[in-house]
Amino acid sequence: MSAESPETTFLEVTPYLDWDQPAVQEFTAEAVGGATDPVEKASRIFVAVRDGIWYDPYMIPAADGDFRASVVATTTRAYCVPKAVLLTAAARAAGIPARLGFADVRNHLQTDTLREKMQGSDLFPWHGYTEMLIDGRWVKATPAFNAELCARFGVEPLEFDGVHDAVLHPFSGDGSEYMEVGIHFADVITRRGARVCRAADR
Repeated sequence: MSAESPETTFLEVTPYLDWDQPAVQEFTAEAVGGATDPVEKASRIFVAVRDGIWYDPYMIPAADGDFRASVVATTTRAYCVPKAVLLTAAARAAGIPARLGFADVRNHLQTDTLREKMQGSDLFPWHGYTEMLIDGRWVKATPAFNAELCARFGVEPLEFDGVHDAVLHPFSGDGSEYMEVGIHFADVITRRGARVCRAADR
């Protein structure tokens, strides 16, 4: 773990969590509105990322730089990792220490076409989510699946109240877990597997 405090390490501007850029600042300000309480701010930012950007597993950034939060903030479609990047950056912009998490997840919001591309598997490695330090506790949130997409698949969207984890959809047909324990980073590990910033608190 880093010798620095979480309040320092997980509020930093990084090459990918570039929350000092106007696009992220504007996104955050619009999402937060007049909220001042960290719990309310976190909840509002989560909804803005979840529903403001349509989940699209085919929208894989062509260049590493497209994972930057300032780029994601201006897009309308993205998959889980860029959405988690934006949530993490916006949380930091709102003064909430935040870090990226990655885990293997079973994606039950999957079309036949996507399942075919995944060679019949519903296991998605390196699923991106966000952890935020609120009232002294790390809480997890997955902003991937927008409410409209969930409605099309007949499942409830994940709701994040800023207090409890919101990482798993409220059903699992066979009782199995959809997400396995992940690892955390201060910035982004790209799909190519190249480390682009130091890892923190693994």
